[in-house]
Amino acid sequence: MDKTYEDRKKFLEEQLQWCKDQDAILEEMNVKLHEMKRIAEYAVEHKLTVVEVDKLNGQLNELKREVHFLESQLQSIVH
Repeated sequence: MDKTYEDRKKFLEEQLQWCKDQDAILEEMNVKLHEMKRIAEYAVEHKLTVVEVDKLNGQLNELKREVHFLESQLQSIVH
C-alpha cells in the first residue's frame, strides 16, 4: 500500500473515532436532559413545599452545569 492510502486510512479512522466520541457525549447529554424533563414534569404534577422546590431546583442546576460542560466538549475542532 502506498503512503497516500495509509495516510487517508489513518485520517478516516481518526474521524470515525472523533464521531464515536461526539456520539457518546451527545448520548450523555440526552440522558441528563431527559432527567431534567422528568424533574420538571414531576414538579408540575405535584404540590411541592418550598424545601422540595429548592431541592429540585438544585438538581436542575447541577444537571444544567453538567450539560454545559458536555456541550463545551462538543466544541472541539474537526481535523
